[in-house]
Amino acid sequence: MADWAGRSAAEIAAAVREKRVTPREVVAGHLARIERLDGRIGAFRTVRAQAALAEADELAARSDLAELPLAGVPLAVKDNLAVRGEAHRDGSAATPDTPAAEDHVTVARMRAAGAVVVGLTNVPELCVFGTTEGVYGTARNPWDTTRTAGGSSGGSAAAVAAGLVPVALGNDGMGSLRIPAANCGLVTLKPGYGVVPAGIGNGDWFGMAENGTLATTVEDLRLTLGVLAGTGFSRTREPERRRIAVALRSPLAGVAVSKSYTTAVREAAGLLAGSGHRVRRAEPPYPLSLGVTALRHWTAGTAVDAEGLDPALLARRTRVHAALGRRFVHTVRTGDGRERLRARLTPFFTEHDVLLTPALARRSPTAAPWHRRGWLRNILANTAYSPFTPPWNLTGWPAMSVPFGALPSGAPCAVQLVGRPGTEAVLLDLAEELQDLRPWRRTATGSPAA
Repeated sequence: MADWAGRSAAEIAAAVREKRVTPREVVAGHLARIERLDGRIGAFRTVRAQAALAEADELAARSDLAELPLAGVPLAVKDNLAVRGEAHRDGSAATPDTPAAEDHVTVARMRAAGAVVVGLTNVPELCVFGTTEGVYGTARNPWDTTRTAGGSSGGSAAAVAAGLVPVALGNDGMGSLRIPAANCGLVTLKPGYGVVPAGIGNGDWFGMAENGTLATTVEDLRLTLGVLAGTGFSRTREPERRRIAVALRSPLAGVAVSKSYTTAVREAAGLLAGSGHRVRRAEPPYPLSLGVTALRHWTAGTAVDAEGLDPALLARRTRVHAALGRRFVHTVRTGDGRERLRARLTPFFTEHDVLLTPALARRSPTAAPWHRRGWLRNILANTAYSPFTPPWNLTGWPAMSVPFGALPSGAPCAVQLVGRPGTEAVLLDLAEELQDLRPWRRTATGSPAA
C-alpha cells in the first residue's frame, strides 16, 4: 500500500476522487505517522484516531465524493476552534472540558469539502504568545526540535511540517499563523478582514484575528483558502508586473534583524525583479508609537478572552498579560488607534502594490517551559524575534509568510508579503512565483515527498 503521508492535499484529494485510494487508507497512514513521530514533536493535544477512521468510512460512502475538493484529506485543527464532540481547551487548564455541540464554521466548511479531522493541535494558553507550550505539551519545530514551532498556531504548523497532516487550520491575531509558518517552512496567508469567517474567542481580538490554513505548497493554500472563503483564488494566467517595496528595518524601534532574514529578502527581491516586477527599497512610515499600540491591543484581547476563567488556573504570564490589558479594553474598542495606523500606511500602498519584508527578525526561541517564565521575559523574547507581523493585524490587511532560504542551523527561513485590502490573490501569485523560482523542501522528517 502506498504511503500517502507527506503528499500534498491536492494529490490526496485527486487520488481519493479517482478511487486510487480510500479515505480510510489515507487517514490510517497519517495516524500511523502521528503515532510514530508526534511524541518528539508535540503537535497534537488530542488525536481522534477511532473517530477519524469512522468519519473516513462515512466519507467514502458519500454520493458526491468525486466532486469534493478536499476528498479524504486529513486535517488538523487548532485547539481554539470547535470540533463537534471534542472539547477545545485553548491551551489552558482554566477552560471547560466540555465537548462542542457544533463545528466552528471553518471546520464545518473543511468537512463539507471532504476533509477528515484527525486531531486538535497544541497552542499556548489562550493563544497569547509566539511560542507553544503549556499544560498540554510543547510544540517543537520538526526541522530543529531544540526550537519552538512558534505560536500560537504552533501545533498546527508542526503537524504539517512533519507530514502528520497535509494541511491544518489556524488563526492569526498578531502573527499566529505567519510566525510558526516561518519557523517551520510552511506557506500561509492571514486574510484581510472579512474574507474568511472569524469567530475566534470573544470578539476576534477586536477584529484583528483571522482564520486561515497552513500548507506546504501554494496550490494547497489556494485550495483550502478557497474552501474557507467560499471563493476561488486561482492563479492568474498572465501575472501582472507589480510594484514591490522592499523593507528590511524592523517596524518596532530597537529590534535588530539577523543577516539570514535580510539576505532572504534581498535574494527574493532579486528573483522578483528578474521576473519583471518593479522592485525598489522603501520603508513604510511606521509610527514610533507602533509598539505601544500593538501591546495595548495584544493585552486587551487577552483580557477579554480571560473573562470568566479562574485566575488560579491560568499561568502567571497569562494573568499578568490579561491584568495589564484590562486597563486598555475601552480605548482599544473604539478602533481609533487602528484607524490612525491605516491612515498613515495607506499612502505607502498607493505607491506600491506589495511590501516584501523578513517574516521574522531571528530564529525562534528554544523549546522550553516559557509558560513558567516571567511575563517580561516572554514579552522580550516574542518581540525580539517577531516584530514584522503585528502591524498587519492592526490594519486588517492581508499578509503571508513564504519559505525562502535557510538558517545556519538548516531550519527554514522565510519572507513576508503584504498587500492592500482585497489583494489576497496577488500575494498568492507572487508566492507561487517564488516557489517556482526557488522551490522549498516541503516536509521535515523523512517523508518520501520531502
